[in-house]
Parts: sequence; structure tokens; C-alpha cells
Amino acid sequence: MSEINAMLQETLVTWIRTGIIDVTVSAGCFGLSAAMTTPFRSNEAVDLSRMAEHAKWCLSNGCASVTVFGTTGEGASIGISGREQVLGALAGAGIAGESVVYCVAASSVHEALAQGRMALDFGCRGLLLTPPFYFKGVSDEGLFSWFSSVLEKMGSVARGVILYNIPSVTQISLSIELIDRLKKQFPGIITGVKDSSGDWEYTQRLLDRHQDLAILIGDERYLAEGVRRGGQGAISGLANVCPDFLRPLAMNGQGDERISRLVDEVLKYPVTPAVKALVAHRTGDAAWLNVRSPFLRISAADADRLGSIFDHLFAERK
Repeated sequence: MSEINAMLQETLVTWIRTGIIDVTVSAGCFGLSAAMTTPFRSNEAVDLSRMAEHAKWCLSNGCASVTVFGTTGEGASIGISGREQVLGALAGAGIAGESVVYCVAASSVHEALAQGRMALDFGCRGLLLTPPFYFKGVSDEGLFSWFSSVLEKMGSVARGVILYNIPSVTQISLSIELIDRLKKQFPGIITGVKDSSGDWEYTQRLLDRHQDLAILIGDERYLAEGVRRGGQGAISGLANVCPDFLRPLAMNGQGDERISRLVDEVLKYPVTPAVKALVAHRTGDAAWLNVRSPFLRISAADADRLGSIFDHLFAERK
């Protein structure tokens, strides 16, 4: 019987991959969110008008939401006042809070609370909650205490919390067991996990154990397979560039080798400046190359190389 089940599962996966079966994600699922890159002026001030226009472009080209202040958005470098200005600019451009996911990036409970309350006051769709990244070598027990302090102090307004697992940046890996404990402690408040570990074995365990949560795939190379296994979409840096090509992966689990190849090329550089180079190429606007310290601009030669690769991969766009 187990052999028959295995054969049926393999056949089902094949039918999904080839489009015989449509596994379009229902309206209640998360879908595709652009992990928005943040435009800066030459003096490193946030370029609010460019940011608002870029958010509108993402939302009109296949994204269900935009995620602000995340890793791709250099969010850890943007303070409370800058965050407030960004939300104001989005509101002024007619972008409602329900179209915005807000990344909380803080190591102190009080800073995390200030950011979270600002986002919820704005009516954001949810909070992408980063662990306290400054502290290294911490235990699951310590992380449970930190997350619990933030959510308990947030009180009854807490909602739509997506735990953010990105150990390459935070040096903290959210264990499957920690996630299980937190979701049981805060039922209905913790609604998802963004997994940017790039560890497919971990992602599979996450999908198997936490089907009741919205599991969002951060590494686009695993996105289609993750959706076919029950993932609910992605918060994606490449959605700044080609959301129309990413949407079938996030919504239908439809594979696209071009996306994997583009990710491989982007990962040859510091990711955020590389994504900005692709946005600059797409828009023809060199101001998108600006980054905030401690990042440095990607070189002109590397930016040209990435642009040429993008054009080659997605020639049909033209």
C-alpha cells in the first residue's frame, strides 16, 4: 500500500508541475508580497516619492501586498521617524494598510513594541517579526521569553504575526520546536513563518509540521516546490523586479527555471545592492543604485552584467 501511495504522490506532483492540475492558492492564502527595496537619495535620506510609486507598481503587477523595512529594504537601518514617514507616504499615495506587511527589526523589546504598534495603528496586514538579531548564541528558551514579552506587552491589538527565520543575517535559527511552542502560546496571533534559511530540508520539516500556519518561502529557488507542498506564497526580493513572472510560482506552484538562474546570479553579490541594480535596470533610473551605509553600491560593470542576464532570461518581456 505504501508503494502505491508513493506512486500516486509522484504522479500528482508531475501533474501539478506540467499544469494538468491547477493548484491555484485560494483567496484566503497569503500569495506574493514584494520584499520592497528602499530608495535613498544621494544623502541617504529615504526617497519617499520613489518608494510610494514603487509600491504602487508592485501592487499593480502581481503582488498582493508589499513588505516594508525587511532585509531587502535595509530596514534595520531605518529608525522610527523614517518608518513613520514611509507609512505616511504610502497612505498619501492611496495605499491602504491592508496591502502592507511591516517588518519589525529590533533587538530590544521596547523598540520592537514601538515599531509593532506603529504598524498596527496604520492597519498593516501583518507584522514580520525578526528575532533579536544583535544577541548571538541564545537558546530557544531565551528566544521564547523575548517573543513572549513583545507579544504580551502588545496586548489585544497583536495580530497577523509572521515569524522571520533568516539565520544568514540574524545568526539565529528558529527551531521547529520553538515555532510550535510560540504558536500554541499565541493562537490566532502567530499566523505564519517566513523561511529565508535556504535550507530545503528545514523548509520541508516546517511545511510538514506547521500546515496550520502560512509558510512563506524566502528563497525563490524553492518557492514553487514549497507551494506544491502546502506553502502559502512568498515575501520575495525579486518581486521588486519581475512580480509577473514570480506570481505563478507563488500562486500555482508552477516552476520557472529562469527564476532559479536569476537567484543564482544575484547571490554572487551582496543581495540588496544587486536587487537594487535590477530595479535600476528595469526602471532606467540610476537613483535606485543608492544604498544606505554600511552597504556600498554595486559596481557599474556588475550592474550591467546583471541587467544583461535579466534581459537574456526574460527576453519575452519585450
